[in-house]
Amino acid sequence: MGRVPRLILLCGLPCAGKTTLAKRLEREVPAVRLCPDEWISDLGVDLFDEAFRDRLERRFRRLARDLLLLGQDVVLEFGFWSRAERDELRDMARALGVPVQLRFLDVPFDELVRRLDVRNRTDALVVITEEQMAGYAQVFEAPDEAELSQYD
Repeated sequence: MGRVPRLILLCGLPCAGKTTLAKRLEREVPAVRLCPDEWISDLGVDLFDEAFRDRLERRFRRLARDLLLLGQDVVLEFGFWSRAERDELRDMARALGVPVQLRFLDVPFDELVRRLDVRNRTDALVVITEEQMAGYAQVFEAPDEAELSQYD
C-alpha cells in the first residue's frame, strides 16, 4: 500500500504567518499549496469580492479532494475563521481516509497589528487597516483545545 497523503489546514488571522508557514510546508512536505489571496490577486480580482472568493475556495476544496485521492499532500491557506469551515474540511478528509492537521497560528493582537503595519508599507497584496483587523478578530472563531484534539 502506498503512502497516505495528508491535508494541512492553516488557521489564523491576517499577518499570523500562514503564508510563511505554507511556503515552508510546500517545500518540506512536499505539498500542493492553495492560497486564495494569491490567486485572486493574480487574476486581478478585488480581494474583498466575497462572492468570487467563495467560488474560488469551493473550487479549491474540490481540487484538494482530487489531489488527496491522487496521493498528493495539500496545504490549504484559507485562514479558516469559522469552526464550521474547519469541521467541513476535516470531515471531507476523514471520509477519504486521509489524516488532517490543523495548524493554528495564535498570534497576539498587538503583534498582528505590528506585522500588519510592516506588511502595509512593504509587500501587501491589499492594505488592511487596524480597524479592519479589530473587526476580523471579533468574528474569528479560534479553535479551543477540544477542537484541536480532533486533528491528527
